[in-house]
Amino acid sequence: MRRLRALLVKEFIQMSRDRVTFAMMVALPVIQLIVFGFAINTDVKHLPTMVFDQSLQQESRDLLSSFESSGYFDIKYIATSYNDVTKAIESGKIKVGIIIPPDFTESTKHGRTAAIQVIVDASDSMSASSAISTAQMIGLLKSQEIIAGKLQVAGIKQVNAPYDIRIRPWYNPDFVSAYYMVPGIIGVILTMTMVMITSMAIVRERERGTLEQLIVTPLKSYELMLGKIIPYIFVGYVQITLALAVGIIIFDIPVRGSLGLLYALASVFIIASLSLGVFISNLAKTQMQAMQMSFFVFLPSILLSGFMFPREAMPLFFYALGNVIPLTFFLEIVRGIVLKGIGMQYLWSQLFALIAFILAVFTASVFKFKKTLG
Repeated sequence: MRRLRALLVKEFIQMSRDRVTFAMMVALPVIQLIVFGFAINTDVKHLPTMVFDQSLQQESRDLLSSFESSGYFDIKYIATSYNDVTKAIESGKIKVGIIIPPDFTESTKHGRTAAIQVIVDASDSMSASSAISTAQMIGLLKSQEIIAGKLQVAGIKQVNAPYDIRIRPWYNPDFVSAYYMVPGIIGVILTMTMVMITSMAIVRERERGTLEQLIVTPLKSYELMLGKIIPYIFVGYVQITLALAVGIIIFDIPVRGSLGLLYALASVFIIASLSLGVFISNLAKTQMQAMQMSFFVFLPSILLSGFMFPREAMPLFFYALGNVIPLTFFLEIVRGIVLKGIGMQYLWSQLFALIAFILAVFTASVFKFKKTLG
């Protein structure tokens, strides 16, 4: 027992001296519990919605008020044409478009059924299911409310349903989950491999004693960082190609957009992931710490990027936190190109966000590397 006690004391002392690892062991479960508890929410509300109201009467405003008061639809945009709605859905600005016909009020007043078109972006099957079921329920409840009022009028025995909510799911009308998940898995695979591989690059050089040899060479800091990043860009291209081939052959994923554009924008995401891995490698002292930090980055990337859970259902803080994760923007790119067939005109904001992330993280890596050597 004396020998075992001495060994235990030694291990605890060693653990306390490795403060980074100890802090991550304590902080990681707490942070993950908070993120899991707040960010994972399958009850999708506050879906960004655009309305094209051609009636502009009190009856249509009452119906739209019911949509908004449900908490599931946030009417953020007013369209002036049907084309405005289609463009907003294609760009990802909205998830739902509500089109009210010009004869809406006249139809309801004369006992005819008024058709309301609800266009839903079904590329996100979870958000689409929530929007569809809620829209149908609102139409049913409002119809029953009007019918109940008219039945009280003397002589009226039967009334047609006032509202006919016609759902139009776009991009994935059959709600095939593989269409939504497989493109996202491409981004997850790239994040996992690119970050983890490069996070150990400088740490491995330091542990093997070869970092000093690199220091005495004429290489500048940014050249060393680039040398750790560029070779893995080709590895990322191989992974994308294999993942797309499996998705098309096995899961019959429709590729509606340009593969050339996808590959071009994927290179920016690959560089962003590799830059993040190099930054972690500059922070970590050992390969074990680098792996733990990579895991710490990997889980929030999956949970907060919209890969599995709709970002619209997240609290504002976690929604904003997802805006600093490269995977968030790549998922919008890959799903937009593969499922919607959109072009570059809708992807500039995602591209600029990834470029800004690369510049910030790569610059921090260069300065951190200089500081470490000093």
